[in-house]
Amino acid sequence: MAQRPLLEVHDLVARYALPGVPSFGGLVTQRRWLQAVDGVSFTLARGEAVGLVGESGCGKSTLVSLLARLADPVSGRIVFDGIELADQPAAQAAKAPWRHRVQMVFQDPHDSLDPRRTAFDAIADPLRSLRGLRGDALRQRVLDVAQRVQLGADLLQRRPHELSGGQAARVGIARALAPEPELLILDEPTAALDVSVQAGVLALLDRLRRELGLAIVFVSHDLGVVRLLCERVLVMREGRIVDQGPARELLDRPRHAYTAALAVAIPRFPERANS
Repeated sequence: MAQRPLLEVHDLVARYALPGVPSFGGLVTQRRWLQAVDGVSFTLARGEAVGLVGESGCGKSTLVSLLARLADPVSGRIVFDGIELADQPAAQAAKAPWRHRVQMVFQDPHDSLDPRRTAFDAIADPLRSLRGLRGDALRQRVLDVAQRVQLGADLLQRRPHELSGGQAARVGIARALAPEPELLILDEPTAALDVSVQAGVLALLDRLRRELGLAIVFVSHDLGVVRLLCERVLVMREGRIVDQGPARELLDRPRHAYTAALAVAIPRFPERANS
């Protein structure tokens, strides 16, 4: 009997209201809508890494905000391990029993960290709020996660402005890993880093996925970067999935003209061997 996917997305739709346009005489035209996500469906297996690729404005960040339950869809279903996530408003999701199982790493590692708080506090916060850890148990878990992401214990008392881009990225990853998620959503987590630092962070994410059995949704505008981490790629354009398939196949033999245009972003990193 086939195992049920960890994540199932069915006909997901999200839209934003555009401001009305003043017309002659000062009247405002009827409100218009931007369909940011337009009927997206896909599945994700346990331990699978799927890349979500497309140019800026195609709806990638909106889609992952819906998956992480930071925003609400207009319609559609998000089923995580049999749980209907879309049934619960995003405003209430932070306290949901499943919250620790779905975590997100944000695009800019410095902007996503509170400038007033230390790296230790950033990693500890979800452990306090989602797992109820305190005292020695909390401190030990923070140290363990920091070690797993190759972040020195001496850096834990630093604030974000005292960290390099790569160090801040590792704090963001550690914060997401701390409550022991099964699904990790990454919204272009290496886009703000230079190439050499990107390569190290991508290698770290690949190792963590394999060691921890994480399912990953990895967002990027660069198909070459996604190929380094993901077995499968979804190509998004104007709110829709227009192409999908194995990462290597899509890059070497793109079937859609839009995918072919994205595929020119050949990675500047050495490729990992697929196992």
